[in-house]
Amino acid sequence: MSTALSGWLHAFRIYTHPRVLGMLSLGFSAGLPLLLVMGTLSFWLREAGIDRSTIGHLSWIGLAYGIKWMWSPLVDRLRLPLLTRLLGRRRAWLLLSQVIIAAALAGMATNDPVENLTHTVFFALAVAFASATQDIALDAYRIEAVAPRLQGAMAATYQAGYRIAMILASAGALWIAAAVDPSPATYDYAPWRTAYFAMAVCMAVGIITTLIIREPEVPVSRLISENENRAMEAIAHWNLGARITQLLAWLYGAVVAPFRDFIVRHGGHAFLILGLIAVYRISDVVMGVMSNPFYVDMGYTKDEVATVSKVYGVIMTIAGAAIGGVLTAKMGIMRTLFLGAVLSATTNLLFVWLSGRGHDVTGLIFTISADNLSGGIASSAFIAYLSGLTNSAYSATQYALFSSVMLLLPKFIAGFSGDFVDAYGYASFFTGTALLGLPVLVLVWLAGRAKFESVTRPPDTA
Repeated sequence: MSTALSGWLHAFRIYTHPRVLGMLSLGFSAGLPLLLVMGTLSFWLREAGIDRSTIGHLSWIGLAYGIKWMWSPLVDRLRLPLLTRLLGRRRAWLLLSQVIIAAALAGMATNDPVENLTHTVFFALAVAFASATQDIALDAYRIEAVAPRLQGAMAATYQAGYRIAMILASAGALWIAAAVDPSPATYDYAPWRTAYFAMAVCMAVGIITTLIIREPEVPVSRLISENENRAMEAIAHWNLGARITQLLAWLYGAVVAPFRDFIVRHGGHAFLILGLIAVYRISDVVMGVMSNPFYVDMGYTKDEVATVSKVYGVIMTIAGAAIGGVLTAKMGIMRTLFLGAVLSATTNLLFVWLSGRGHDVTGLIFTISADNLSGGIASSAFIAYLSGLTNSAYSATQYALFSSVMLLLPKFIAGFSGDFVDAYGYASFFTGTALLGLPVLVLVWLAGRAKFESVTRPPDTA
């Protein structure tokens, strides 16, 4: 065996590390809930006869992912009674959120939205908030569980598990519902009940993994401790009592310091960065809410949507992400960000073309291919961009902030997508989502020109 080949084989052994392997299952657990309260749910609701306007408004359930930064410091630092003592900080929050997700998915399965839409919304909100909480704890675990040299492998296995779960939560759920549907031409609640119960059972993958893995042996960062000590010294002059002083100092270290650190490190450019993060995926997110109702209204069956959009589409996304990784290495992050933004916006125009063709599976394949490939390129560059912005001392909270900002505005605007389609039609809607990408190009250009302060600068210690 040649030395070069032996070296490559040795390098790939990092994927046999127990914690790297565990991220495959944890990534699966993280990817499963998202589409079950978004795309798959919208397909279910549209088939049940729920109007597009209501479906659009219900996409605001996804805002839970956009405001998770608000409670991320609690997940990062708050001890859960009994669970933290038995499992540790990260595993305790992982287990709690996973159990809630499974229970809430079962709750969705037991309710027909035609008879009681309010109950469906309640359980979907529970899934979304628990899922966002799981994301916070899992990001922290992923960063702390292994040495830096294994972080790439952790990210790769996490993404693989996440994408597999997305296929199951979309195509898998549709296939299950289609397989037990006695009358595909008319709405029947029973197939969806079976599909969502099956998804609830699948959360056992994450629950079992959480019980098996070991808690990362990472103490509270020295920087965080120093910040809390300084805050405690300052607050002590107010004579508020020992307990209140400790609480306020803890809140400063857990909540205020991570955001202050980001602002201090990047100065005036911090708001430009947040603006770019807030709108970069706006074209895809807003368009995505109406994509499944569009498929239903165009006459595509559950099997067709599952095969083309949910399986083939995810494969194209993975391919696009791989291409994006290569482009990022060759062209740099900002140039790839710009290219991804251009492609994401322009490929939305293919849906305008598709809306004029009616039920056309070949056209659907072409449109999904181009759209998901461009989305994968954009996502790869965007994740690389976000990763470079975080301070390792506050990685969980700051990453939660970035991923929240990324979704907040797009999800809010997407809530009105059904009203827009009802008023102006699908062609105008998809054209509008493409135009939403124009401000993104300006912000990427400005961000590329800006002389950002290096993230390697010593973090703020005030």
